[in-house]
Amino acid sequence: MAEDRTGQLVVMFVSERTGDDPEGYAAAAEAMDRLAAQQPGYRGIDSVSAGGLGITLSYWADEASAVAWRRHPEHAATREAGRGRWYKWHRLHVADINRSYSWARE
Repeated sequence: MAEDRTGQLVVMFVSERTGDDPEGYAAAAEAMDRLAAQQPGYRGIDSVSAGGLGITLSYWADEASAVAWRRHPEHAATREAGRGRWYKWHRLHVADINRSYSWARE
């Protein structure tokens, strides 16, 4: 079950992929997941994709942590590669989480 994320920052990345270079995309996504998890202030990730559309939510302790991740050189290089190769478009939204709860079937 997910933890309470109240007080964290969420970066919401919504995208549509081109379908080009799926192996390269998968390798880059895995590398970015590993790298993000090593960053100060990282609190977790949720991601889903279907039919080329994807939503990734990354959770951060605060704005400074999320901005530091955005500025990380490897992340910046992968982001540019994505714009040139893997994405038709993407949107990014950043918000504070004011309330958080979860439920799971037993």
